[in-house]
Order: sequence, then structure tokens, then C-alpha cells
Amino acid sequence: MFYIGVLFAVGSAVMLVVAVALVTVRRAMVAWVTGALVSFGMIVGFLLSRTVGLPNGYYEAGWEAPYGPLSLLVEGVFFLAFLTWLGVRTEEGAAPEPPYRAARERIAPGRNASKGW
Repeated sequence: MFYIGVLFAVGSAVMLVVAVALVTVRRAMVAWVTGALVSFGMIVGFLLSRTVGLPNGYYEAGWEAPYGPLSLLVEGVFFLAFLTWLGVRTEEGAAPEPPYRAARERIAPGRNASKGW
């Protein structure tokens, strides 16, 4: 199917741009999100093409070892790397917690703390 080839070409070109952006851009949020969406889309497309099929009757039998499972592995690793990066980024951007403060009652000087007066 022609559209399958176009999707492969577009996905590959986008991931190449994502790879360059991840190396060169300081704030890479757009690159990470784009790469994660493309990787997730490729995983879903691969799984659908081998289970229920894609539009226009496109259906592939088998998993085409080693290329099919290897592509799933690489795309899955990218997606997990994105989730890890997102978690680290969230922890770094979180507002710092106030320092621990013991729950103590202030007592005015000269008052006996044990008697409360």
C-alpha cells in the first residue's frame, strides 16, 4: 500500500529531526513529545497491522523477525526514555518543600513549659 510507505518515510524523517533536536536544542520538550508520539504511533500501527489490519485491507501475517520485534523494542525504549525524562524534569521543576518544622508551641520567656503557665 502506498500510504504505508509514505507513513514509514514521514515517520523516519520526523524521528531524524527529533534526534538532531535532542542533541542540539537546550529546551527539548517539543522534540521529546514529538518523538514519543511518533514512536507510540508506530507501535500502535505495527500491532494493528498484525492483528485487526489497517485501512484498505492492509494486513501482515507474522512478526517478521528480527526487524518487526526490533523496531518495537527501539520505539518502546524511546517512549520509556521520554517517560523517564518527563519524570526527572517534573522532579527538578517541582517547588521545593518547606523545611521540616517541629510542631512546638512557643512559650514566652519566664513561663514554665511543663505547667503551661
